[in-house]
Amino acid sequence: MTSDIVRSTDGAELDRIRLVGLSATGYHGVFPEERRDGQVFRADVVLHVDTRPAARSDDLADTVDYAALADGVVSVLEGQAVDLIETLAQRIADVALSLPGVEAVDVVVHKPQAPIQVPFDDVRLEIRRRRARPEDRVGPARSDGPPPAGEAGADASDPLERRPGAEVGVVLALGGNVGDVAATLREAIEDLDDAAGLTIDAVSPFARTVAVGGPVQDDYLNAVVTGRTSLSPRELLALTSSVEDAHGRVRVERWGARTLDIDIISVEGVLSADPVLELPHPRARERAFVLLPWARVDPEAVLPGPGGGAVSELAALAPDRDGVRWLAEPARPADGPSSGGAG
Repeated sequence: MTSDIVRSTDGAELDRIRLVGLSATGYHGVFPEERRDGQVFRADVVLHVDTRPAARSDDLADTVDYAALADGVVSVLEGQAVDLIETLAQRIADVALSLPGVEAVDVVVHKPQAPIQVPFDDVRLEIRRRRARPEDRVGPARSDGPPPAGEAGADASDPLERRPGAEVGVVLALGGNVGDVAATLREAIEDLDDAAGLTIDAVSPFARTVAVGGPVQDDYLNAVVTGRTSLSPRELLALTSSVEDAHGRVRVERWGARTLDIDIISVEGVLSADPVLELPHPRARERAFVLLPWARVDPEAVLPGPGGGAVSELAALAPDRDGVRWLAEPARPADGPSSGGAG
């Protein structure tokens, strides 16, 4: 991996945080068998950062959340299939550079099971990418605020930046397994409904579900809400993240226990392969704890995009469907917007 020094804009040598050997099964490649059977991909990531503020404060907020980075990298590796590892490497770099404090990133993508007909140990691609500096930009700088509704703003090509011209449908999945989760879910739903630019129309019953993936942990409570939004997808992501943080969400371990998790499952009219926010959610089609509550609140719902289809049909095929049990407790107070009934 590239190891020469990277300097900050003021000439100071940056420190390095390395994550080595992140791996996941992906379905990337140009050959049909690669898309069908999948293979293991690995990634090594070096973040070039200034660690002195964190060293002085001893505060996690002053350094890079490398657990969040690991989640993002694995999401890219096991996410939407692409032809080239060049594309995977760039998407991983984009994830890293989206984290505060990261000035540059080195990425190595390994494809040890590449379809090569002679003996070999590995295929790997190495790239370095830097955060864009103001002096590198072409044309007028973007304003700090979001573009007016219906306008594309500075990056008209990015569907995640665009506010819709009128309200569009949105599906969110909520869950948690730490603390008084039922109360947390009710409060989070109210917080979302009270937020500017988002209206919750319907809420599923709560479902108690067995944890899928990650370490051994307690069962989750899950719910799905449907609604309407005038926010851009990135604004919606910022909103859901702020609600998670307000309810004590701490990102320490991939797929680990948490007080609250809010996933954006779909935004009407938006398809995105962005590793920070892939839409529709890349694993929704195989998660009964999303599909079954969604089908309860909207029996005619359809998951768009590749691998999508009728939500009720996908729910019947989901591998974790037998781990879902319905609760009699309503998902929100009776005087709120309409909600799904408990089963």
